[in-house]
Formats: sequence, C-alpha cells, structure tokens
Amino acid sequence: MSSFFESDSPSNLTEYSVSELSGSIKRTVEQAFDQVRVRGEISGYRGPHSSGHAYFALKDDKARIDAVIWKGTMSRLKFRPEEGMEVIATGKVTTFPGSSKYQIVIETLEPAGAGALMALIEERKRKLGAEGLFDPARKRPLPYMPRVIGVVTSPTGAVIRDILHRISDRFPVHVIVWPVRVQGEGSGSEVAAAIEGFNAFTAGGPIARPDLLIVARGGGSLEDLWSFNDEAVVRAAANSQIPLISAVGHETDWTLIDYASDQRAPTPTGAAEMAVPVKADLEAGVSTLSARLKAAMTRQMDNRRQAVRALTRALPSLDQLLALPRRRFDEASAGLGRGLQMNTANKRRAFERTAAHLRPDVLSNRINERRQKLSEKMTRAERIVERLVQRSASRVSAADASLRTLPARLLSQIHRSQDRLTGLSGRADSALLADLRRRRSTVAAHDRILQSLSYRNVLKRGYALVRDEAGLPIKAAAALSLNQAIAIEFADGSINAVTTEGAPVLPQPVKKRAEKPAPTGPPKQGSLF
Repeated sequence: MSSFFESDSPSNLTEYSVSELSGSIKRTVEQAFDQVRVRGEISGYRGPHSSGHAYFALKDDKARIDAVIWKGTMSRLKFRPEEGMEVIATGKVTTFPGSSKYQIVIETLEPAGAGALMALIEERKRKLGAEGLFDPARKRPLPYMPRVIGVVTSPTGAVIRDILHRISDRFPVHVIVWPVRVQGEGSGSEVAAAIEGFNAFTAGGPIARPDLLIVARGGGSLEDLWSFNDEAVVRAAANSQIPLISAVGHETDWTLIDYASDQRAPTPTGAAEMAVPVKADLEAGVSTLSARLKAAMTRQMDNRRQAVRALTRALPSLDQLLALPRRRFDEASAGLGRGLQMNTANKRRAFERTAAHLRPDVLSNRINERRQKLSEKMTRAERIVERLVQRSASRVSAADASLRTLPARLLSQIHRSQDRLTGLSGRADSALLADLRRRRSTVAAHDRILQSLSYRNVLKRGYALVRDEAGLPIKAAAALSLNQAIAIEFADGSINAVTTEGAPVLPQPVKKRAEKPAPTGPPKQGSLF
C-alpha cells in the first residue's frame, strides 16, 4: 500500500495517515522528554475529577502546558495542590492524539521552595484571622478532670501509643480513637470529619460523648504537616463545641490548627499531660487535706471541750438551784390544809344563800309570769297567721281568674301553631319531592355510566370471560395447566370446561343472527338500581 502511494505521489515525500503521524510524534516526544522537571504556577485547578484524576495546567508569564495527575499518584502526594500555587513538577511529556495536544504526566509534585508554602500559610492565616476564628474570646477552658477523651490521629503510629501510655500513667480514663490519615491527599478532610463527628455525638448515646478532644500527629516537614493547615480543618477546630487540644509536630512546628484550637501542646505527650492531672498527686493531696482536716477537727473539739468545762465551773450547784423551789413547795404544802377548809366553808355559805331563795311562793310567781308571756306570744302568732291566710286567699283568687281565661289564650296559640305547621309541612313536602327527583336523576345517570362500563356489554359483543376454580379471571393462557377446571362466562350464561392441549383455532363462517321483531308495546322503564 505504501509503495502504491509512493508511485502515485508527485514528489518523493512519504505519505502518512493521521494516526501514523500522531503516533510518531507521540513516540518522539516521549523519547525526547522521558523525565523532565518543570517549575510553574498551577492554573485551572478544580480538584480531583470524579474518576480520581486531576486535570489542570502549569504556566509562567510566557507559556502554558497542560498537566494531569493520575489517581494513584494523587493519593501519594504530601500536600494538596491549590490554584495559584507555584510548584515543581516531575514527570514525562506525552501527546494526546485525539486533539493534537501535548501534556505533562506528573509523577511527583512539590512546592517551589518553603517560602511559597509559608506565604500561602500567611495568606490563609490573615484570611481566617479576619473572620475571627483565632479570637482568644472563642477559646474554652479545658475540663480539669475529663471522663472521656477523643483522640483524632493515625491508629498505626507511635503518637497514639504515647498518648495512651501517658494518660494511663497519669490518670486512666476512657479514650475513644477516631482513626484518620494524617498525611497525603484527603487527610485534611478526614481530620475535619473526625472533629465534626465527635461533636455530633449526643449525651447518653451508644457511644459516650467526649469531654475533651486531642488532634495529634508526630513531627515532620512543612509538606508532611500541610493537612493541618487545611481551611476545613481550621474551621472544624474553631467551631468545635468540645474543648480541643492541638498536638501537631514538635515544639517548633506551628500549623493553623494551633491558632484555632483551645490549647496548643508542644508534643502529643504534652497534650496527654494537659488533658488529665496526675492521679498520684491528687491522691497525695487528698490524703494531706484529709489529715489536716482530722487534726483541725481534733483541735476544735479540744477547744470546745475546754470552753464547756470553763462554763460548768461558773454554774451554781444542784442544791443551790433547788433551794428556793423546795422552800416554796414546803410553804405551799403547809398551807394546803387550811386552804381546803376555808374553800369548803365558802362553798357551804354560798349554797345556803341560794337555798334561801328557793321557796314555793317564789316558784309560783315565776311560773305565772312565764305563762302570761307565753299567752301573749300565742295571741301575736294567731294574728300573724290570720294575715298570712288572707294574703294567700287573695293570691288564690287572682290565680283562679287567670286560669279561667287560660283556655281561650291556649286555643288561639294552638290555631296559630297549626297554621304555621301546615305551611312548614307544605314546604317540607315540596323540598322532599324536589330532592327525590334530583336524587332519582343522579341515580339514573350513575346507572347509565355503570351500564356503559360493565364488562357484560363486552360479552354481548361475542367475547367470553374465563375464570379458575377460585372464580378469579384468567388473563393469559400461560396461567392455565393441563386438565384444569375452568368456567367460561358468556353474555347469556356460564359453562364449565377442562383444559386440554392447545390446537389452532380454525375460522368459522359467520352466521347471520335472526333479526328480533321490534317491540310493539311501550318501552319499559329500567331499574334505578
């Protein structure tokens, strides 16, 4: 084929297909730029694609080159690329034949010097500080003796072992570890999600809500600690409702989470020491205070005992206290006999004075006076009763006169009520007849609709309805089995049948139906129901 084209070509140039030319260019570029190192500014970065790959460009003040980071390489990066960051990319240059473009496939990516990262950190620090996330007023005091501590760190590193060991030595408490990645792509999102997850715990839930959080990581370079400069991590730490200690890196390492946390620890071990007190020191302090309390109570009791003894020496003796009451008692007992005799004599004289007034004539006078008063009261009562009887008789006369005129008033009211009832009865009959006609017309309309929708009208056109033994309709022949009893319903009745093997249906000649004679009488009225 190649020789044929060469023979027909007007020149000596070799003719290539588009695919051959693109493949040749691809091989040439990849061989010439197999491993290159490019410095430039990230442009057009929108994060990883749904496939996990990242597509963006590297540019300087004069040129631009497309770049791609495959999913596997993306997970191994020590920091997350950001728009506008100056980086040094190492990889190979290749072409994309589908659109005549060339690009660099990045294998490693690093910031263009620590100065660029520090400038980025300072810019982010100013931005978040302007929002008030680093305000000291937002920071909460750490609980003195937390019952549950939540730790956000890697479950496989030495950091978690140091924290657990230090807490168990000082004051053993319940520790909940939220395992996360502390380095690489996506580690910042995991740390932020862990802080928010601990805050989402509810008191009394299946997992105890921590009283204190520790976000910890061992030391490393600026790139290794870059996840803790992530904006999502800083916001999660600042918004945490649980007091948080940041223990990232060594004492000289500073990240943005240190400014947003409630307390910064120089090392993870220092965070454990901040989190809990020393149990032995507390027990020694309690023992010292208990001994001092016992000694103070003993001294207080001795002082009170001495004060009571001093007061008892100033009190008089028992004989001195009872001397005066005893003398009064003896004097009263000595005069008791004379007092009884005098009291008896006084009572006897009073009785004799009263008995002197109890003579028969005095009693008769008093009885006569009482009888006279009683007769006067009876006379006044009789007059009062007569007046009451007269008043009652007048009221009865008035009531009798009113009752005599009552039948005439009742008859007039009855006639008026009868007239009103007759009018209401006529209106009710008219309303009932109108309502009955309206309901009859409605029922007739519904009956016509039911008749038009009834499946029996379909049967009248020559169709049949097949039912099984349970009386349920059969919609397909596949639902029947051999020798199964069925019922076939026609328009004029039903028959029973048994299924057999299928056979082709032969067309039958159509017979003309005999025309029915037209009805001679008047049409019968159909049922309303």
